[in-house]
Amino acid sequence: MRAENDKRDLQSPGGHVPVMLDRVLELLAPALDRPEPVLVDANLGLGGHAEALLAAHPALHLVGIDRDPTAIERSTARLEPYADRITLVRAVSDELPAVLERIGRRRIDGALFDLGVSSPQLDEAGRGFAYSYDAPLDMRMDPEEELTAEVVVNTYPVAELIRILRDYGEERFAPRVAHLIAKERAREAITSTKRLAEIVRTAIPAATRRTGGNPAKRTFQALRIEVNAELTALERALPAALDALTLGGRVVVLAYHSLEDRLTKQILTARTRDTSPPGLPVPLPAHQPRFALLTRGAELPGEEEVARNPRAASARCRAAERIREAVDES
Repeated sequence: MRAENDKRDLQSPGGHVPVMLDRVLELLAPALDRPEPVLVDANLGLGGHAEALLAAHPALHLVGIDRDPTAIERSTARLEPYADRITLVRAVSDELPAVLERIGRRRIDGALFDLGVSSPQLDEAGRGFAYSYDAPLDMRMDPEEELTAEVVVNTYPVAELIRILRDYGEERFAPRVAHLIAKERAREAITSTKRLAEIVRTAIPAATRRTGGNPAKRTFQALRIEVNAELTALERALPAALDALTLGGRVVVLAYHSLEDRLTKQILTARTRDTSPPGLPVPLPAHQPRFALLTRGAELPGEEEVARNPRAASARCRAAERIREAVDES
């Protein structure tokens, strides 16, 4: 285990410790202990994991991707001591293949996906991600994108709102919430996080409101995923990272809600399965799995970490390693 004073050194200016840091370092180490390894941090955020990986592997070149210009700016400053070993790119994670092509790195040795919303996005009230602050309904990770949570809330048809709340927020009262949103926006446009949170609270039955935390949590999650197309990006980016891994290369994914974790599990499971037709005496080389799982199910943070950093409580870690190159069937 990394010493406590080392962990304090890796804190961001806001005091945030990267989630499951020791386990991430442990899982990626075998793939990075080789000459001139390359790792993609597909959701760079504050650069905490990136800093620790660069410190642990002096030969590592890290490619950091993030759509948020504030994240790129802060990580550039934080990682300045490693400036000659980093390439930071403002992009969405599913642009990973284009990013690698642009910088001339066709294959990589490791990939890290630290999914979801970052601490600065949550803590900066003006971004509109959190229901605990009164702010404009924004929720854009990239402030240059056109779609905002305000547009979704005030213009989407009720049926589409129900779908988003049900599919992305797993909100069992999605119809009640969507219909009340429609009723309220007809009176006056819903433009603030505070008003939306109050509408959601009113829509949720009183008995349900008494348990499970803030009743607006699921609605805000759903809107954030819709605005930023987060699941779509993961659905494209994770397979692209797996395709780019060298033999022995590893990918680690930190998910923070069941939708992210379920999609990650599906993608990794598909790559670790033998797809030979049943009944064959010998597995077909072209159908043997190219990857092996490194985690048994989803690993959780320890009690000590959750006590130190409550935001780690929902984290779920999965990892896989490339064990076989693709077979050329031409």
